[in-house]
Amino acid sequence: MGNIESVDGQSEMKHHIMPLKVPMPDPTELEEKFAIVLNSMNLPPDKARLLRQYDNEKKWDLICDQERFQVKNPPHTYIQKLRGYLDPRVTRKKFRRRVQESTKVLRELEISLRTNHIGWVREFLNDENRGLDILVEYLSFAQCAVMFGFEGSENGEEDFLDKSKSWSRSIEDLHRPTSQPFYNTLVRSARQSVLRYGSVSSSRTIKNSRLVSQKDDVHVCIMCLRAIMNYQYGFNMVMSHAHAVNEIALSLNNKNSRTKALVLELLAAVCLVRGGHEIILSAFDNFKEVCKEKHRFERLMDYFRSEEGNIDFMVACMQFINIVVHSVEDMNFRVHLQFEFTKLGLDDYLEKSKHTESDKLSVQIQAYLDNVFDVGGLLEDAETKNAALEKVEELEDHLSHVTEKLLEVENETMMKVADLEKLLLHKDKELQVIRETYESTSSQVNTLRKVIKEKDAAFQRHFNIERRLLELEQQGTIRLHKKPDGDIAIEPCVGGGSSNGGVVLQGEIGQLSLGSTVGLTVPGGPDTSLPPASEAPPPPPPPPPPPPPLPSASSPNIPAPPPPPPLAPPLPDASPSVILSVGLSAIRIKKPIKTKFRLPVFNWTALKPNQINGTVFNEIDDERVLEELELERFEELFKTRAQGPIMDLSCTKSKVAQKAVNKVTILDANRSKNLAITLRKANKTSEEICKAIEKFDLKALPVDFVECLMRFLPTEMEVKALRQYERERRPLDQLAEEDRFMLLFSKIERLTQRMNIITFIGNFSDNVAMLTPQLNAIIAASASVKSSPKLKRMLEIILALGNYMNSSKRGCVYGFKLQSLDLLLDTKSTDRKMTLLHYIALIVKEKYPELANFYNELHFVDKAAAVSLENVLLDVRELGKGMDLIRRECSLHDHSVLKGFLQASDTQLDKLQRDAKTAEEAFNNVVNYFGESAKTAPPSVFFPVFVRFLKAYKDAVEENELRKKQEQAMREKLLAEEAKQQDPKVQAQKKRQQQHELIAELRKRQAKDHRPVYEGKDGTIEDIITGGADSSGSPRAATRGGSGRSKWQMAVVVRTSALLKCTLCYVVQTPPHLEDST
Repeated sequence: MGNIESVDGQSEMKHHIMPLKVPMPDPTELEEKFAIVLNSMNLPPDKARLLRQYDNEKKWDLICDQERFQVKNPPHTYIQKLRGYLDPRVTRKKFRRRVQESTKVLRELEISLRTNHIGWVREFLNDENRGLDILVEYLSFAQCAVMFGFEGSENGEEDFLDKSKSWSRSIEDLHRPTSQPFYNTLVRSARQSVLRYGSVSSSRTIKNSRLVSQKDDVHVCIMCLRAIMNYQYGFNMVMSHAHAVNEIALSLNNKNSRTKALVLELLAAVCLVRGGHEIILSAFDNFKEVCKEKHRFERLMDYFRSEEGNIDFMVACMQFINIVVHSVEDMNFRVHLQFEFTKLGLDDYLEKSKHTESDKLSVQIQAYLDNVFDVGGLLEDAETKNAALEKVEELEDHLSHVTEKLLEVENETMMKVADLEKLLLHKDKELQVIRETYESTSSQVNTLRKVIKEKDAAFQRHFNIERRLLELEQQGTIRLHKKPDGDIAIEPCVGGGSSNGGVVLQGEIGQLSLGSTVGLTVPGGPDTSLPPASEAPPPPPPPPPPPPPLPSASSPNIPAPPPPPPLAPPLPDASPSVILSVGLSAIRIKKPIKTKFRLPVFNWTALKPNQINGTVFNEIDDERVLEELELERFEELFKTRAQGPIMDLSCTKSKVAQKAVNKVTILDANRSKNLAITLRKANKTSEEICKAIEKFDLKALPVDFVECLMRFLPTEMEVKALRQYERERRPLDQLAEEDRFMLLFSKIERLTQRMNIITFIGNFSDNVAMLTPQLNAIIAASASVKSSPKLKRMLEIILALGNYMNSSKRGCVYGFKLQSLDLLLDTKSTDRKMTLLHYIALIVKEKYPELANFYNELHFVDKAAAVSLENVLLDVRELGKGMDLIRRECSLHDHSVLKGFLQASDTQLDKLQRDAKTAEEAFNNVVNYFGESAKTAPPSVFFPVFVRFLKAYKDAVEENELRKKQEQAMREKLLAEEAKQQDPKVQAQKKRQQQHELIAELRKRQAKDHRPVYEGKDGTIEDIITGGADSSGSPRAATRGGSGRSKWQMAVVVRTSALLKCTLCYVVQTPPHLEDST
């Protein structure tokens, strides 16, 4: 708001003859005097700091000026002179002589008000001196001739004076309450100039005023009022004065453009103060009446259009209009004020002037246009919004239907998956039987083949012996005789050769007899007869079949084998993996891994070697993964500085809250009252209710009512009391309705069983519909988790990295418990910026991209995680018990309702029971497959591990991407900075920019932190007026007409509101959205 020279007093002082300057004292004395001067000036801390930064020369000048003005003129001196100018009894000639120095006196007064300490100002304004009244009267006197000039010629003086009756209003009128705050204008009368001196001719006063109006007194009077308003005390007095603001507004009728601009700046500052907007509008209402305007602000618009050559005034005028129109909370009133200026032609004129060459004026014009309310546009927007809301409602309904359909499809899919899993389990069982049959048959076939092979070998030997014997017989070497018992005797021919030949023959016959299966007798030697081939002993029994494989955890009825014996230490040059034989299964002994750096311990729960047989860990090879990974990078990221404490992984046991059962033994008043409320729900008589219970008629009795009635089954005490009542033959009509119902109710045979049957039948369909999806979820989730090859690969990577981290301290393991997956987020890198899970997600993306979407193979785990399989199985068993109860009831009494229910529901229950068995088997299989136990890891524990792991993995992938983008941006920034550093000009500019940013940040913090709530912060008006000159905010992009105060972003108001917020605690009117604009 400091677009004009608002310190004319300082410029005028240059023309005065200044006294000789006193020599400057030593620095210590100078600082003491300067401190006294600062205390007397009552400045805000920020301005006091600025003055303390002056050099000694400027400080001494300030001290001299302060002392000179304080000593020269006390307040009453100026007041006496001003009263002398207002004395109507002074002759015109004498008045001319006095008024020659009026401007000089007013300038000195303005300087004194602006520079002297607060005590001097308070003395000027006290009840004894009444300086404010004198200033306002002199301002009114100085403007009297101007007002008269606007009224007409000198011949109309009497008419002008007759129209002016009294002061415009009082302070009581100013704060009068009303139901319409923005129409809180007061009853205004025609303004009378301050020439209320009935004994003197009014024409003389007007002529004296005309003489004063030709000087610069009006301008300096406004500056004096501005100096007074810069103090909190003075501001309150001006605001509560009956005529001060009206006289300031009427000063717009001055011919001096500087004066008019100064008035508009002061009025705009007042407008921003709480309650000031109403005061300004009231002052312009008074202006309208005094100046005979047809419309409010009419003359202001005339000045605005006629002063095209004076940019400072146009900026001040446009700024005032901006604040008057757009600083209103109420939107309707804001539109009303906007329309006032529209009727005066402001819109058309701004359209012509918005291309002005003045940047300041262009900013103010654009700020006004940006904040204009386009009512037609708002109406169109409202219609568009209503249409959009209808469309949103329609889309929400459609979305709801689609969501329902999606849930149905999901349930159907889950049911199909469960059916397929059931079929797969059945086929697996059949396959297992076939596999066992095949293995048994294969063993028999192998045994038979071995027997056949032995038979063939024996037959071949027999054939060879017979052929050799025939050859010897033909040669005449031996003679064959068959004995009576069937044996064949071999006799050598006598004399057929030398003694040596006989010996050889005897040995050969012995060899034949040893290898023969035919009984042979050799005379003269041991009995070597053998039974014939038909009587040969049976072949040796086949070898026993191989022993079955080691029982796994999947065979609950077979005890697990004992752990293997301790392993011998590996040989010095042994390979990394040595095979250890345990029964017929082999476990590779993992050699400890040596790492370059010390790594943190991954506190997983390891499986024992004898626990991995038949699990997923028996099918993975973590050593192969270690060969594929860049472990140097892994060590660099996760090397430790100090070992942290080991986490305690003990799980807390959940406590089941037991409900206290309220036992009621007698039918007291409260029980009777509750029974009456329950009976009213059925809207039937007691006889009808009991008859429906006997017939199991669920059409007559809703299930909800029967369940409520279950709470009122008669107790033994109540039955005895009712029977006693009957034995006494007392009339039943005297019983209350509840007691009579209880009497009939207690006579129903097997009442408890009947009520249970009715409840069971009524809830059976709902129970089946509730339990089936839960069983399907367990089946489908178990199948997807067990059959996922990508999940197996992920566990392989985790096992490899965990062994690499723990090998040097705890040794390698063969598997781990699934709860260890939760610890992946607890193991962090050296810089604490990355967890082990983040690193796994990183290497999956780089080395194993095919595993990136492994979570897509795990279906329905979130639904299965919410299922309590133990409770579901218990509910299924309860349904079976309920069906057995109905069968027993049917066997005792022939009820068509129960028979029909059995025929319709038996199939459903059988299917549900089969599903329950399948779900239990499927879950046991998947739990055992991962080395867990179904007792310690039910579905509510087992599946949530995967749910948390999948969510954490997805989050880690997103965070890795975000970190990658940030690192890329940082690298680009560093490259750009390195390129700039090579240019010295850019370096210097960067340094200056950093300094400016630091200063701006400090100012911002200072503005936010200093929000005083005590009295004594002065200088507000000065800051408001001069602060606008420093603001250079740009208007926001034009919208269809703003949305109230939230779009009030005029360049000048931003600065003004911030200064008000920081300094005024008593009348601050700050737009809500500007709370952080400083």
